[in-house]
Amino acid sequence: MKIQVLGSGCSTCQKLHEITQKAVSEMGLKEKVEYVSGAEGMRALIEIGSMSSPVLAIDGEIAMSGFTPDVEKIKKIIKECKKSKDKNSQCSCGKGGCC
Repeated sequence: MKIQVLGSGCSTCQKLHEITQKAVSEMGLKEKVEYVSGAEGMRALIEIGSMSSPVLAIDGEIAMSGFTPDVEKIKKIIKECKKSKDKNSQCSCGKGGCC
C-alpha cells in the first residue's frame, strides 16, 4: 500500500502528514507516509484530480481531501482502503476511492 500526503507545503499539509504518520505507526503498519509538497505536490494534486488540499492518497487514489485533526478518522480511512484493496474492489461511492 502506498500512502501519500499531497499538498502545497503549508502548515495544514504538514500537520496532515504528521497525523497520518502517527496513525500508520499506531496501526503497526510498515508502510512509510510519503509527503509530496511544493511545486511537485501541486502537480500531484492536479494529476490526481483534486481541487482542494491537502489530500491523503492511497495507492494513487484520493482517500480524503481537506484536513482532519483526528488520528482515529485517518486510521479508519486507511483500514477501509486496506480492506477495499484486499477485496480488489472499489468503495461504495462509485468514485474509485476508499470511502
